[in-house]
Amino acid sequence: METVELKVEMYGIHSEKRIRRCLSKLRGVKMVEVELRSKKVVIRGDTDERRIVKALRRTGFRSEPWCSKTEMLLTAYNGGKYRSLWIINHFLF
Repeated sequence: METVELKVEMYGIHSEKRIRRCLSKLRGVKMVEVELRSKKVVIRGDTDERRIVKALRRTGFRSEPWCSKTEMLLTAYNGGKYRSLWIINHFLF
């Protein structure tokens, strides 16, 4: 079983429901986890990442692979450390 983690631009609980509905219809998808606050979607099952991204794009959502840099940025932003977010954006990347 393969795990695919994506960062998906979503706004509100309606987006969460649309993402769940869209991805649960794909063949081979066993489980879909949507974390609205961090904009992270975890898909488990026997499916290809390209098919998942294509299905999300057809539904109207932009997505990109989840990486440790994305998690670091969200932690800095959600923690209220806006200055460190500015430092991360301008010096580390």
